[in-house]
Amino acid sequence: MSARDRALWVLAVILSIALLIAPALWNGFPLLQYDTGGYLARWHEGTLVPSRAVVYGLMLNVGTPAAFWPVVAVQAALTVWVIALTLRAHGLGGRPWLLLCIVAVLTAISTLPWLTSILLTDVFAGLGVLALYLLLLRPGSFGRSERFALIALIAVSAATHSATIAVLAALIVAGVLMWLVQPRQLPLARVGNGVLALALGAVLVFAADFVVAKRLAWTPGGFALSFGRMLQDGIVNKYLDDHCPNPKLALCAYKDELPNDADVWFWGSPLFDKLGRFAGLGQEMAEIAVSSVIDYPGLQLKTAVIASARQLVAVHTGEGVLNSIWHTYGTIKRFTPGLTTSMDAARQQRGEISFTAINQIDYPIALLSMALLPLIIVLAWRRTIPSAFGELAAVCAIALLANAFVCGAMSNPHDRYGARLVWIAVFAVTVALVPFIDRLGSRSDIA
Repeated sequence: MSARDRALWVLAVILSIALLIAPALWNGFPLLQYDTGGYLARWHEGTLVPSRAVVYGLMLNVGTPAAFWPVVAVQAALTVWVIALTLRAHGLGGRPWLLLCIVAVLTAISTLPWLTSILLTDVFAGLGVLALYLLLLRPGSFGRSERFALIALIAVSAATHSATIAVLAALIVAGVLMWLVQPRQLPLARVGNGVLALALGAVLVFAADFVVAKRLAWTPGGFALSFGRMLQDGIVNKYLDDHCPNPKLALCAYKDELPNDADVWFWGSPLFDKLGRFAGLGQEMAEIAVSSVIDYPGLQLKTAVIASARQLVAVHTGEGVLNSIWHTYGTIKRFTPGLTTSMDAARQQRGEISFTAINQIDYPIALLSMALLPLIIVLAWRRTIPSAFGELAAVCAIALLANAFVCGAMSNPHDRYGARLVWIAVFAVTVALVPFIDRLGSRSDIA
């Protein structure tokens, strides 16, 4: 590679990273959300709380001396790297301006830059899916060190959120099924690499939790969060009506006082606080969640399908990026007081961020991109386009469906849960369009 080519690549990468952190740069501080404070506090409080991965909390604490800017820079750089690897794997590598154009398109019409600019685990959901796709189906495009780096990225992505590891596990299961049907296309050794990556992710979870909490434990959550969705769907009330009075169920005494909103129950209910929150009610909520599946399988199936469908289309950009996230503000002021002035001066804290206009673009593009994934798969199956594009679309579709079930049925539908992954559908469609655009350009040149 000539010095000129290297300079072009460096420029394209720097500009791509700048585009992906543009919202944070414009804001004057990395974007914050309800959950940011929960991640940051893990190291300082030495405790484990539901759905707040210690691994990501440690990343935030490493970035604290530089006001968290290294965190968003790394998130953007990893995203650019994965996009560049994906382009190479589809015969579109060696084109720095194409990389920059793809990133620019994703910046303009998808939620991606808001994921790379925020102090949350969300961007790692999509990065983990794409990295696993490259590791399982396109490993021949990379050297040994790059494959090891992909395994490391998958492990870190899995360790940042239990929902992410569940989606990646679903893709591994799909890979096993593909191996059974087409062992030449997906050898078992590649599936083994994916399993290894997830296993390393689990090791990271246990290791980080041990460092912080001094005990081997998985990040809490699980069935307790499923309880929230069942509470919202009326299943918990039905279960308590059928099984109370029962001295083993503390909720029997309060069954008529339970809210019908999961978010209110977990984050705004004095009753939940009174009964000890997750520490006091975790086991009982898990017992009710599991037992109600056995008692009402038909109702559970119906509500799970509805919740999954709602989650699939809940992909609006910006949920929770507000100027009233008091827990996060308080956590930063308490544990990193030197950042208070710059945080308070940011546009977000002054109420200057609105996603209304942004979602007029992002939301319909996201829905259209998801709708086009089956078309790309069919075109690849009919050999109208290269099979690699169909495989990428298929992996994205499986990941989106798995995410809809994991986050919708197993937890509770939220736009944030869908938005953190839907950008990969926009990316897959954009990549599939590149050869058509190249042909149009070639014809124009000839004409």
